[in-house]
Amino acid sequence: MAVLDVNRDRLVDVSAGDLRLRLAETAAEIEAAQGLRYRVFYEAMAAQPTPEMAAVRRDFDSFDDYCDHLLVFDSQRGDGPEAVIGTYRVMRRSAAAERGQFYSADEYDISNLLTFPGEILELGRSCIDADYRTGTTMQLLWRGIAEYVLAHNIELMFGCASLPGTDPERLAMPLAYLYHHHLAPPALRPWAVPDRYVAMNRIPPDGIVPRRALQMLPPLIKGYLRLGGFVGEGAVIDPEFGTTDVCVVVKTEWVTERYYRHYTREGAT
Repeated sequence: MAVLDVNRDRLVDVSAGDLRLRLAETAAEIEAAQGLRYRVFYEAMAAQPTPEMAAVRRDFDSFDDYCDHLLVFDSQRGDGPEAVIGTYRVMRRSAAAERGQFYSADEYDISNLLTFPGEILELGRSCIDADYRTGTTMQLLWRGIAEYVLAHNIELMFGCASLPGTDPERLAMPLAYLYHHHLAPPALRPWAVPDRYVAMNRIPPDGIVPRRALQMLPPLIKGYLRLGGFVGEGAVIDPEFGTTDVCVVVKTEWVTERYYRHYTREGAT
């Protein structure tokens, strides 16, 4: 496991070898993250860009200006926007109020989350350059999220996570596995909005093969599950991105002992 160094001069600033994670500080750095998102989501995957996105080769929307952007830099590529190789977009309750809603609200009824008494954080737009999809980079991203969570006293994290493809029948095994084994408790459960609701309970419990289901889940969703994550009721088809989305909820007090020791400030001393 890579040794992580923490710089206390910034709210979030963690390094591992040549990689460094911190919050975006300039418009150029945010544009670099949008460019990375475009290359991953639209060029390497199945997302369909708008003409405006295609013209500048950046993935952007009206939420970007209200979010914080966690960025991973590779010092071997430089020390500016050209060095961005990973990103995660995060949004707190106050920013969502200023914007008018959380991003997830277009797909899910998140009223149970909005009435949660503590601070909440929406996670989204996670992507890593294909050459850097290693344990070290993911470790750095999770550590950065932990630093951010601690700095803002976040008690609940949530966000839409995607499975590739838009045919629920082809995804019946992983969707049913999530439904039967990781459904959020009622008090914290998001619900897919009625006009986009796709049933997840597509296979009875005794027909699920957990090993196969886990193999079909993307690494990000499996990472949320290892953190004690749950999913909401119903999946949602996202035709723009060519994905089937689920809403993941993670209560930070439920983070497993393994991650707590590795990713909290106390564990870094």
